[in-house]
Amino acid sequence: DGRLTFYPGNQTVGLPFINFMRRYGTIFLNAYTNSPICCPSRAAMWSGLFTHLTESWNNFKGLDPDYVTWMDLMAKHGYHTRKYGKLDYTSGHHSVSNRVEAWTRDVDFLLRQEGRPMVNLTGDRKHIRVMEADWQNTDKAVNWIKEEAINLTQPFVLYLGLNLPHPYPSPYAGENFGSSTFLTSPYWLEKVTYEAIKIPKWSSLSEMHPVDYYSSYTKNCTGEFTKQEVRDIRAFYYAMCAETDAMLGEIISALRDTGLLKKTIVIFTADHGELAMEHRQFYKMSMYEGSSHVPLLVMGPGVKEQQQVPNVVSLVDIYPTMLDIARIPIPQNLSGYSLIPLLHGKAENEVSSKGPRPSWVLSEFHGCNVNSSTYMLRTGKWKYITYSDGRSVLPQLFDLSDDPDELTNVAIKFPVTLHSLDKMLRSIVNYPKVSSSVQRYNKRQFINWKQSLGQNYSDVIANLRWHQDWLKEPKKYENAIDKWL
Repeated sequence: DGRLTFYPGNQTVGLPFINFMRRYGTIFLNAYTNSPICCPSRAAMWSGLFTHLTESWNNFKGLDPDYVTWMDLMAKHGYHTRKYGKLDYTSGHHSVSNRVEAWTRDVDFLLRQEGRPMVNLTGDRKHIRVMEADWQNTDKAVNWIKEEAINLTQPFVLYLGLNLPHPYPSPYAGENFGSSTFLTSPYWLEKVTYEAIKIPKWSSLSEMHPVDYYSSYTKNCTGEFTKQEVRDIRAFYYAMCAETDAMLGEIISALRDTGLLKKTIVIFTADHGELAMEHRQFYKMSMYEGSSHVPLLVMGPGVKEQQQVPNVVSLVDIYPTMLDIARIPIPQNLSGYSLIPLLHGKAENEVSSKGPRPSWVLSEFHGCNVNSSTYMLRTGKWKYITYSDGRSVLPQLFDLSDDPDELTNVAIKFPVTLHSLDKMLRSIVNYPKVSSSVQRYNKRQFINWKQSLGQNYSDVIANLRWHQDWLKEPKKYENAIDKWL
């Protein structure tokens, strides 16, 4: 959650290396994901293109494996490149459950797709390496810096993808369930200030926006939760963020120890945030701030120190920025704009070869846990969220200056603003058309999958992540799918 990297969110947990980057670099106060889920978000970051242009609709459908990323271009231009850890931007990954849930989101049924969010404390006060796989990838990156990067005569670009702070798989809910366990050790939990944790306000279930209700239900959050449970989930999440910060620290220390820190640009960001029980949801897949607002900090040669940039920016800006750093000509077809003028502390109206940076960012979502294609336009103090064709589901409008927790939808109160934001959004993307093409894609993919199974469709679907709900009334749900088809 990007808000954790600046006040007031950061009162809950110490993030010393994020703070180090703030002190010696620039922090973006309004950085957003272009799609609040792993694969589509990463596809936007690696391609520099909006989701509707790459058609990275869900965690199964990303970029083609041979897509030319900014790193590929840097390699072509003489950079030594190295990638470690989670990449997750090409098609074909993630479970069958994940795919089928995304494809069937237009079906008229409600089925829980996730385990109920919960916490799990492991180890003792000396247990530092909770997410072992991330630590191993961090070690690899550190060793590469100390053994290889230090001896290179050409410039290098190193990418390290961490899984944390991501909830862990939940074996208690059966093998098909998602990742709904917030896991940490006493070592990290002690770094969290419990008294500073804010318990989010929830609307009653009957007052929730219909898409939010669907998300809350499929994420298994509509049951009763005590304040203590909510506080614990948030605390464990912050503890997981502290562990992530320590991995960032390992990279910064390795660069410092080798004398490379002063001549290396370091960028820290994330593919999406975590709701951590805000709006009666955990996970991502939402346009609310907890899910869509990402951290973005940059430090290094030429980057202004102790600078806070209020401009709205998004992950598609990474591609042109990387090319700009490497002085590689930036293709004109990209959705993003280089961050270099902002990083150098120049006026926001500094004109690039592509023209001035727009005053808005776009995010969109077409995957599981949400029963409608969703589009967010963030500009100035406004966040406009619209769904599907723009008519069949009520839009949302939030004034973030007045209502940072996004508790009051003022769409009806400001019809003129709503209309002008919708007009702006339609000039960027013909969203009703995109929504209907996603609906067609979902149906086509589901039919192909169903046919590939032969006769077993119902047995297989009954055993996906929603099996506990499905098995209560299988005929009812089969009929709903038949009706949809």
